[in-house]
Amino acid sequence: MAHGPLLRLDARLSRALVHPDRFSGLLSDLGNGQVAVPVLLVALGYVLWRGRSSGTPHWWLPPLAAFVLMALVPAIVVPLKDWTARPGTPVVPPAVGYFPSGHTATAAVAYGSATLLLLPWLRSTAARRSLVTVCTALVLGVSYGLVRHGYHWPLDVAASWCLCTVLLTSLSLVIGRSARRGSSGTPRSRSGPGSPAASSDRAAPARSHGSRTSRSPSSSSGSPGAS
Repeated sequence: MAHGPLLRLDARLSRALVHPDRFSGLLSDLGNGQVAVPVLLVALGYVLWRGRSSGTPHWWLPPLAAFVLMALVPAIVVPLKDWTARPGTPVVPPAVGYFPSGHTATAAVAYGSATLLLLPWLRSTAARRSLVTVCTALVLGVSYGLVRHGYHWPLDVAASWCLCTVLLTSLSLVIGRSARRGSSGTPRSRSGPGSPAASSDRAAPARSHGSRTSRSPSSSSGSPGAS
């Protein structure tokens, strides 16, 4: 990877793709921690507020998992950079430690975690699709900007995609499990003790008992045995 066929493949791709310009630089800046992490923090605060106000069981678990996941990104990426010691493109100053792309990982985990946290709170399908589309566009935009500007080889970006797929899949499992626990701990509206169905079930025996009592004198007075 650092001195073999994959690097030569990346070199050929970079020669065809690299064209530093202002637009690609702005796109790559969307992967900075100063930009992506505050977006995640806003989503965390919103989900914490909605979960607590609605009384959802384990409302704190998904935001906590997303926070821990974001903190794991540098703890995973930095050792991988040091271990692989992959050189950078000819555009950047001579150095090593470009694999995987930290900007891509930061963008994918920050924007992806924010999307996964917000999806359960969106009611309309159009809103969910729009959120996923915006998240995908942001991650792809950062990836394109990094490669187009020459900050990273294409394989650096692809490696971060693979890494973040694993991380975000783990977060989605935590969110799904928390949602199932919350739904199983909430009584159903039609079977709860205060539901209309339960009230009608309790009222039915009383009505039937009262109807039998009111009919019994008239029926006994009009029966053949009474006469």
